[in-house]
Amino acid sequence: MEEVARKAGEEALSYFHHVKSFRVDTKSTAKDLVSTADRAVEGVIIGSIHERYPSHGVFGEESGRERADAEYCWVIDPIDGTQSFVKGHPYFSISLALKHRGRPVAGCVYAPALGVMFTGDEHGAFENGEPIRVSGCARLEEAACATGFACVRAGLRQNNTDNFARIVPQLRDIKRCGSAALDLCYTGAGTFDGYWEYCLAEYDVAAGALICRLAGGKVCDWRGGDDYPAHGIVAGPAAIVDQLLPQLVECH
Repeated sequence: MEEVARKAGEEALSYFHHVKSFRVDTKSTAKDLVSTADRAVEGVIIGSIHERYPSHGVFGEESGRERADAEYCWVIDPIDGTQSFVKGHPYFSISLALKHRGRPVAGCVYAPALGVMFTGDEHGAFENGEPIRVSGCARLEEAACATGFACVRAGLRQNNTDNFARIVPQLRDIKRCGSAALDLCYTGAGTFDGYWEYCLAEYDVAAGALICRLAGGKVCDWRGGDDYPAHGIVAGPAAIVDQLLPQLVECH
C-alpha cells in the first residue's frame, strides 16, 4: 500500500510542479474542481492494484465501483484536497483504504508535497513509521480543531457554516486546510484536537477515519453512531467528540 501511494505521489507531484499549465475541468459545480491529475493518479493506483491483485474490487472517486462484490475492496481518493492542489498549496493527499468483507483493515494517507505518510493496520497507526496517538485534550476551550465545507460546494441551504459559527468561539483555534483525509490523520496524531465535517464521500474518509481510530480516537457520525460520512463525521479524543456532538446540526 505504501509502495502504491509513493508511486501515485510521484505522479501527482509531476502535475503539481506545473500546476498553472495543466487543464482544469469542473465537476457538478464550478467550485468543485477536478484536474487532469486526479484521473492520472487514480489510473496509476488502479493499474498497480490490478497488476498485483486482479481479483480485488476498487471504489475510486473518478472511476466509480469495480467488482463491488469482491472479498477485498480498495477505496481510493487520488487527490484529496483538489482545491489546494490546483492553487499550489501543499496540503493535499492520496488516500487508500483496504476493506475486507466490508470492514476497513488497512489505510494509507500520503501527502507527497509535505513528505508525510500516515499508515494504519492491526499493528497500530503511524506517521512516517513512528507511532501516533490522539491528544490528551479534554476541553473545547483548549482545543485546536479542524473542519471543512464540502456542504457549501454541494449547495446545501443549511450547512456547516452554522455549526462553524456556533463552535469556533468556544475553541482555542480552528484549522482549515482542505483535505479531510489529512485532517483525520493529524487528529489521530494529536496535531489537531478534533475534527468535524459534513457532505463527504466514503473515499474522502475511509483511510483517515481508520487511522484516527487506530490512534485511539473516537470516530462517529453526528448522531453518535457508525453511519459516517452519510450523517456527518466527527473525530478526536472521546472527551472532545462528546462535547462537539450536541452542537452539530445535520445539513439538509
